[in-house]
Amino acid sequence: MPYRILAINPGSTSTKIAVYNDEEPVFSQSIQHSAEELAQFASVIDQFEWRKGLIEKALTDNGIDIKSLSAVIGRGGIITPVESGVYDVNDALRHDLIHARMHHASNLGGLIAREIAEEAGVKSYIADPVVVDEMMPYARISGIPELPRESIFHALNQKAVARIFAKESGKRYEDLNLVVCHMGGGCTVSAHRRGRVIDTTNALDGCGPFSPERSGSLPPGPLIKLCFSGKYTEQELIRKVHGAGGLMAHLGTTSVPEALDRIMAHDLHAMLILRAMCYSIAKEIGAMSVALKGDVDAILLTGGIAHSKRVTDFIANHVDFIAPIYVYPGENELKSLAENALAVLRGERQVHTYVSAVSDDPSSVNDTSRPSKLRDWLISANGQDDVVAKSLTAIRQYLRKWSPRKDR
Repeated sequence: MPYRILAINPGSTSTKIAVYNDEEPVFSQSIQHSAEELAQFASVIDQFEWRKGLIEKALTDNGIDIKSLSAVIGRGGIITPVESGVYDVNDALRHDLIHARMHHASNLGGLIAREIAEEAGVKSYIADPVVVDEMMPYARISGIPELPRESIFHALNQKAVARIFAKESGKRYEDLNLVVCHMGGGCTVSAHRRGRVIDTTNALDGCGPFSPERSGSLPPGPLIKLCFSGKYTEQELIRKVHGAGGLMAHLGTTSVPEALDRIMAHDLHAMLILRAMCYSIAKEIGAMSVALKGDVDAILLTGGIAHSKRVTDFIANHVDFIAPIYVYPGENELKSLAENALAVLRGERQVHTYVSAVSDDPSSVNDTSRPSKLRDWLISANGQDDVVAKSLTAIRQYLRKWSPRKDR
């Protein structure tokens, strides 16, 4: 008997669901939500019962009995930063999804999965949520202690594409160094080192390249002045960063195909802005290659925008000197969710237990009276005498090379 898995991916204006028998999809549907329907709810979490009802109706209408399910898996939300993998939707995870620090439709994925799974008498999971955090500690530090860099990226799709490339290459994901770029409404670029994302841009808060609807990194001085100009409210400025930035701010559209059509009609402004977006993506790919110390096996381009050869060619022309480039257009998030659940059911992947936790405060790293994963990591790194010695030797050689005194 095949395992039957329900995968749930809630988005801002749709809820995508699919049912798989092992690897084979037997049903999928994208339930669209109009602005009028969404307006009746004060917050995303208030949409829970409504969206769950729509999913159950879709299953019933298509002859799928929830009692036939072997597992239910949902897209992960804005929870405590975790390492990649599959997590059981336990009470701690349920609590953090309900009381998430940021409203996002993905918060509903695990909640709906858990309730439907309980009705079916099976387990519920999430996998590779957007807050997967495997960053190097010093990659988190910004120039202002109150503003650390956070790991919020398209973990589910990036990890899935990285594993597909590894399989096609006859290698293990854990043996490869990759730069993976997801290009959709938001764009994230990440450095995957031996199966871990050691650095990444943050599309949600506007760090990294700009995209069809997000501003990307902005000049801090002018941004501060804009905040105090009196022209905009806090919510209006947040909307400029996330939702109404990027192509939307410049061209009044979030559609890359529309921008390309305008370019074909000799719209030079559209050409300038789209090239600027692609250029900002290419620069971040270069930055992530530095995180991998130049040891990059491949650059992977994915997401909906990767369907455009003109876009991928422009980016490739800027970064193909770094590593070979492979294009995986579109998103396979439902398939990836189902594959993660299937791997658990087959005993091929371990289920992690979610624990709500507070991140280490870098300024307290010397306080030995309290436990600190950050301190443990730094001590471990410092204990690698051969690595440290090589690094110090390289620094000394550099200083000697540029020193005006020959006896140094």
